[in-house]
Amino acid sequence: MDYVKSMIDKLNVEQIKIELMNTAYANDNTYIARIDPRILFIWYGFFGVVPWFIHNEVILFGMLAATIVTTIMTKVSKLILFILILGLLGQGGYLLIASLFFGGDIAVLQPLLMLTVKLAVISLASITVFSSMGPEKLSIGLLSVGIPGQVSFSISYGYRMLPLLLEEYNHVFMSYRLRGRAPDKKGFLYWRYAAYFIKLAVLSFYPLLLSTAKRARTTIEALETKGSKNAFKNPIVKKLKLSTLSINWNDYLFLTVSGLYVIALFVTNNYLTKEFF
Repeated sequence: MDYVKSMIDKLNVEQIKIELMNTAYANDNTYIARIDPRILFIWYGFFGVVPWFIHNEVILFGMLAATIVTTIMTKVSKLILFILILGLLGQGGYLLIASLFFGGDIAVLQPLLMLTVKLAVISLASITVFSSMGPEKLSIGLLSVGIPGQVSFSISYGYRMLPLLLEEYNHVFMSYRLRGRAPDKKGFLYWRYAAYFIKLAVLSFYPLLLSTAKRARTTIEALETKGSKNAFKNPIVKKLKLSTLSINWNDYLFLTVSGLYVIALFVTNNYLTKEFF
């Protein structure tokens, strides 16, 4: 109980904001963060899409091992990994319960395990790529692959605004707590307290949405005043932004090693298939 209480005390809004800031801005010194965004998009195009079309256990677990290594190299926040693990367990758990409820048996564990592995590979690949790029680098990378300037800027802007929105949500939530009244009786397993805080959490979203809409309008007016529409479409501005990108031997090495590893997975799978059959 003391350990659980200690974990709950650490899991506050300020700590979550720090973790988000570290994820967005503090991964610039890792090996993968120095790779060109275009190379990372190519790598993600394989590890983020191909697992859906693969049903072989050897290849899937090999890809999972590769994405685990890249995630460790990226030095991802423990909070993000905890949310990922919680989501994967919840996804597999409710599918297992639904299968058993509608007449399934223990045989559904194998396909559910494969589905969980696929989701884990894709999720870890996403974390590897997008946690290794800051808002500006991600925006330029998206611009380099043909994404419109408005879209790439919006994603970068969302990165920058997320900690502020989280802090503002906390302020709204605390104001509701100050003006409200907690239940006098806790109830069985604190269900009255849980229901009270869930209600406050839902109510806090409405002022946040209004504040976000007002902030977005102010930002748009400021951008239009500075001629953002012309800058988004101007080829000279685009060329100036993309001039910071360059592909070197380190990028080719990363892509080559990844390609050789994938080829080795398929060769190993063919060898094991011949051995067993």
